[in-house]
Amino acid sequence: MNLIPIDDPQDPRVAAYLDIRERDLVGRHGRFVAEGKVVVDLLLSTGRFAAASALILENRLAGVQGILRKAPPDFPVYVAAGEVMDRIAGFHMHRGILAVGIRGAPAPAEILVETLPRRALAVVLVGISNHDNMGAIFRNAAAFGADAVLLDRTCCDPLYRKAIRVSVGAALKVPFAFFGDTAALTATLDRLGFSQFALSPGGTTDIRTAQNSARLALYLGAEGEGLSQDLLARLRTVRINMAEGFDSLNVAAALAIALHHFSNR
Repeated sequence: MNLIPIDDPQDPRVAAYLDIRERDLVGRHGRFVAEGKVVVDLLLSTGRFAAASALILENRLAGVQGILRKAPPDFPVYVAAGEVMDRIAGFHMHRGILAVGIRGAPAPAEILVETLPRRALAVVLVGISNHDNMGAIFRNAAAFGADAVLLDRTCCDPLYRKAIRVSVGAALKVPFAFFGDTAALTATLDRLGFSQFALSPGGTTDIRTAQNSARLALYLGAEGEGLSQDLLARLRTVRINMAEGFDSLNVAAALAIALHHFSNR
């Protein structure tokens, strides 16, 4: 392994890791941060995103050597003591395992759906702006074998550090892409033979009676607002029945129920 000791928090080689929380807000110009043993392992093993480097707390190095060997031999592994690492990150890094990934050029959702297999399950998100929900959605998508997550431009970034962490690295595994025009996406999915269900508390069909199909897209909106009335009018609506007088199911929990019902995995 290409181990590189770091004893100066201002060392330019670890500039990508400086003030992590501030960078979360202002962006990383085509980079993202993977945090924790499981997440870094997925970054290095799935090959979906390239990794630029890792920053490891010196007393955690022995426990992650097997993971780091999945990277090329010249992959930079910066190693720092606790005080130095905390000063680099700007807060106490109790996990002590970080890596910087490279986003690459994003493909639009209309291109991604063209590549999906003959039997495919897609998740379509509209207006999901909470990073905890986004991470949980991706975790559910991976757990139940969804083939893609498609996001409208008002959704938050699945590669935001917190979203990746909550997803337990699933955001690095499940293919995703953004779309701008919801009507155009529904038309594309229809052309490609997808049945399209919109999840809504007021849906006309009980999910337990909704029939699966070889190609299916599940639409979810933000908590509270939900999906627009125009979109609900264009799609078949499906509901998850709940106790009388209470219809507030977390969006990620609703997706988990729907994926469990419709997944062929």
